[in-house]
Amino acid sequence: MKTLIALAATLSLAVPAFAADSLADISWIQGQWRATQADGAVVTETWLAPEGGVMPGISRTIEGAKGRVEFMRIDEKGGQIAFTAIVGRQPPTTFVAKSRTADEVVFENPAHDFPQRIVYRRCGEKLCAAIEGTMNGKLQRMEWTYDRVN
Repeated sequence: MKTLIALAATLSLAVPAFAADSLADISWIQGQWRATQADGAVVTETWLAPEGGVMPGISRTIEGAKGRVEFMRIDEKGGQIAFTAIVGRQPPTTFVAKSRTADEVVFENPAHDFPQRIVYRRCGEKLCAAIEGTMNGKLQRMEWTYDRVN
């Protein structure tokens, strides 16, 4: 039993806690990105560099002659990275980073109606993004592949 406890203590020290991650680890998201969807809609996401513990972002979708905007931010809260979306007149919704690799970060909020997960992944020179979760009892996923604009 002592060996098992010692092994568990050693492993907990050897594997850094996710909470120790910082915005610098996902700074590859910064920049201006554009995706054209199959229906012709154009989505542009712009992320500023992480500074002062926050990465502000804005998303604009143009469908025909009509546009809509979503404000976003990724920040460090209580030692964790969190994504907050502000859509229309809805209250802000926060998703906490649950996993991260050098090329991907997954934010989750299981209590949110849809989506419950937001994923950003570095795809070579492109930025891949997805939202996913359960809606009306069915698993749903929407994906975007962005080209760097600048």
